[in-house]
Order: sequence, then structure tokens, then C-alpha cells
Amino acid sequence: MIKVSKAPPLKFLLQHPAHFVACGLGSGLSPFAPGTAGTLFAWLTYPFLRMAIESDLVFGIFLLLCFVIGVKACQITGRALGVIDHGSIVWDEIVPFWAVLMLTPQLLIWQLGAFLWFRFYDIVKPQPAKYFDTHVKNGFGVMMDDVIAAGYTVLTVALFKAFWPF
Repeated sequence: MIKVSKAPPLKFLLQHPAHFVACGLGSGLSPFAPGTAGTLFAWLTYPFLRMAIESDLVFGIFLLLCFVIGVKACQITGRALGVIDHGSIVWDEIVPFWAVLMLTPQLLIWQLGAFLWFRFYDIVKPQPAKYFDTHVKNGFGVMMDDVIAAGYTVLTVALFKAFWPF
């Protein structure tokens, strides 16, 4: 299911810290394909995060913390916008895609493939992502459907890597 894409005004970001986070530090305000914009934001910021956090264990803890913060931020922002999974809420794309990139070979071709597969699974929402998207109407549901899309993406990348190693 495609999210509502009419972006709130820029000043909305500054009304509450949760809005700034949930809207991907502004990347979710894109008038066209905000989920893709949020995923691109994740891809562009990932190298800088990894330079700052080199340890996989510490980065994993960082991602878990971002997930927990995201549940609350998405809940608050969705309530303020009147749509729990509003299109401008993209933190749910950002955090899972950072996890995907952590588990993807660091060559551009693999990252591009991961990006395309993640967007595919996020849009198509195979089960159980569809369940979370349609039945769990809170911040946890918003975050979880993309976590599941990330899981499908990592599995797909691993399968491609097993049969097409370069």
C-alpha cells in the first residue's frame, strides 16, 4: 500500500522533535515518492554513520535505539497528521535500510540492488509486513512493516550473492 504523499509544511518539522525524526530530518517532505527519498537519505548518510560508528556491535545497538525512538516518533507524528502511516513519515524506511546496508556488500552494485529490492518489498508488503501495515495501527506497526521488508531484502541479497558472487 502506498502511503499518503501530501507533505506537511516545513514548519511542521519544528513543532515537535518527534516530527523532525519521523519525517527523516526533512527527507520525508519530498512531494514525490517520500519513501524513496527517505531510503535515499539513509543510503547517503550511511557511510558517514559507519565512519562515526565502526563497530558492528555498537552500530547494531545504535539501530535498535533508533528503532525504539522511531516507534514513539512515528506514533506521535502520525497522530498529529491524522494518518498513522502518513507518507511523510520515513524514519521507518531509514532505520531498516541502514540495517540492510550494514549486511550488504559495500560495492555500489550490491547497494543499488539492495535499494531496489528494499523499495520493492516496502511497496508490495509481503506477509507478515502486510499484516503489520493493515492491522497494527501504531508506531510499532509503522516501523515493523519496513523491518520485515528489510529482512526480505537481506535474504534476497544473500541469495543473489550465493549464486552471483562478485
